[in-house]
Amino acid sequence: MGNDSLIAKEMAPQQNILFPLEKICMDWQQRQRAGAGLHNLGNTCFVNSVLQCLTYTAPLANYLLSREHSQSCRQQDFCMMCIMEAHVNKVLHSLVSAIQPSAVISVLTRIGEHFQLGRQEDAHEFLRYTVDAMQRACLSGSSELDTSSQETTIIHQIFGGFLRSRVTCLSCKAVSDSYEAFLGVPLDIKAASSVTAALEDFVKPEQLDGENCFKCSKCDKMVAASKGFTVHCAPKVLTVCLKRFEDCTGRKISKVVGYPEYLDLQPYMSQTAGEVLLYSFYAVLVHHGDSCGEGHYLCYTKASNGLWYKMNDMAVDGCGIETVLRQQAYLLFYVR
Repeated sequence: MGNDSLIAKEMAPQQNILFPLEKICMDWQQRQRAGAGLHNLGNTCFVNSVLQCLTYTAPLANYLLSREHSQSCRQQDFCMMCIMEAHVNKVLHSLVSAIQPSAVISVLTRIGEHFQLGRQEDAHEFLRYTVDAMQRACLSGSSELDTSSQETTIIHQIFGGFLRSRVTCLSCKAVSDSYEAFLGVPLDIKAASSVTAALEDFVKPEQLDGENCFKCSKCDKMVAASKGFTVHCAPKVLTVCLKRFEDCTGRKISKVVGYPEYLDLQPYMSQTAGEVLLYSFYAVLVHHGDSCGEGHYLCYTKASNGLWYKMNDMAVDGCGIETVLRQQAYLLFYVR
């Protein structure tokens, strides 16, 4: 493809790297059975299930278990990284079967001001706000940094990737690329019976025409075009949200959607001709009920000993991978 037909907004280079990629340890540093369960403090199953999925995210847990963050943290007030560090250490080193996640519950409105104690909330929303709060904590004192440098925190280095949006003019075939950072991928499941089918739909180009025409800078007019997303930079940890709740009504799509124990992300990358980009499944968050404002959340996680556990608030029970792969998944967690 000649340069004259490519109009790309290149990804900006980082001026500073806040946490070097090579410092991230992807394999568990200590192997043990699952840690403590979490008491439900009044409709807090959405908190408990998200916290357990994050606790068994190996690169994040390794960092939090090292207590590196709190040793250098200068924040006087609310710091989500310090709170998560204390929580993960408490869960994984506990001598009792269940603990109270009171440190997290007590800052619920600091994580997201609309969260109300005692009210069932959406687990995906809580995950997003928790990861964002950890990202803000990592940027404390670094708000003057350019955007690309802000995307080099430990949180972005673990959960972050980049999507490429490519618009192709159907008249002159000129291509316009833009890039955006992501911390998770939401997948539409209305027409898909599996995660791989939903990913294929996600990267399938859509036609822009009629009222949605595109202003081509080469043709210098509004034209019909195609627009498609691909994963440009793959994250170390891939979090997938299956969009089970209707935007307006909150009603649930209860269909079965298959998900694999090992996922190859290569077919959905900008450069599809490459080696297999294999991810291993390590946690699934499940919702029982008819809408996001009611029902019950629980999760299944793979502990550092390689065994699977069902985590239902206080109860932590061993189970097999066959059971785990049969769940009505809402959030899926994969690690490279």
